[in-house]
Amino acid sequence: MEKSVDYLVHEFNGVRTGKASPALVENIDVQAYGSSMKLKQLALITTPESRLLVVQPFDASTVQDIERALKESNIGITPSVDGKIIRLPVPELSEERRKELVKSLGKMAEEARVRVRANRRTALDEAKKLKTAGGVSEDELRDAEEEIQKLTDRFVKSIDDHLKHKEAEIMKV
Repeated sequence: MEKSVDYLVHEFNGVRTGKASPALVENIDVQAYGSSMKLKQLALITTPESRLLVVQPFDASTVQDIERALKESNIGITPSVDGKIIRLPVPELSEERRKELVKSLGKMAEEARVRVRANRRTALDEAKKLKTAGGVSEDELRDAEEEIQKLTDRFVKSIDDHLKHKEAEIMKV
């Protein structure tokens, strides 16, 4: 359940707000050296200003590959190559785009809730298997089910809190 929440937070970091963040581009796949690699493996990604990302490839021969991957990624940022450096100016979000992003955040949060509930189901099944095998009593099983439900509620509340925070961050102009 904890991994589900951690994954959601990681996904939320990849959603573009009005300010620059290396998480926006670090997991973009780049075709370089005959294979697919993540951008963070090929370059240093920095934010010298709040609305600018700078990508500095470790190897200058990969600049064109990185630029192509950034253009094809559909993140809404147009890269500009300046010698061995790629600059990514982060534009301001429109109200319509902000609403679209909030909808996609809601979908991500729901997927995380589904993963947490699937973990709950697995844990309950394991507890029932222990009871049928004679490993636990009826009272212990009921206590375990209550504890599993408390954990589930706690992690679902955590997902909702992360969602509210990210929505507020995106809707803030």
